[in-house]
Amino acid sequence: METKLTYIELKTGFSDNGPAWISKIETSKSGQTIYFNDMALKKLKTPGLGANHFDIESGEEYWISGIKKNGLDRHWAGSGKVMIDEDIIDEYLEFLNCSELEKSKYIVVSINKTFDKSRFDNIENQESEIPDYSHLEYFKWYWDNNRKKLIKE
Repeated sequence: METKLTYIELKTGFSDNGPAWISKIETSKSGQTIYFNDMALKKLKTPGLGANHFDIESGEEYWISGIKKNGLDRHWAGSGKVMIDEDIIDEYLEFLNCSELEKSKYIVVSINKTFDKSRFDNIENQESEIPDYSHLEYFKWYWDNNRKKLIKE
């Protein structure tokens, strides 16, 4: 499993100003799922304009990307402080080539890194039966599997 510094922002229920974090994440062997703060976030098969991952338990959508050297990770139209994991501050500051965090842009938090990822295995294995339920993939699957009932063939 690969680990890397990442920007994560909740999109469901928000525009470009949802809760956001900078943290070190772990990726699955396939790279399709990331593990962060007791969540498994899987890549959307058909990413939308604002989201590219979804929480496999709640269905909430997230924007996930690498961090930027200029520190401007939030969308230009977004606002709000970004939560940063207390354990990665030194590494993040070194990446930015800065000596301290701007208090007006960040909130230092503790991120849960010790959770049991095996609980996601069952959910992930069921995923093969029904395609990614977000966006058009689900509707295509639903139509293909219920066409006779819907149009009474």
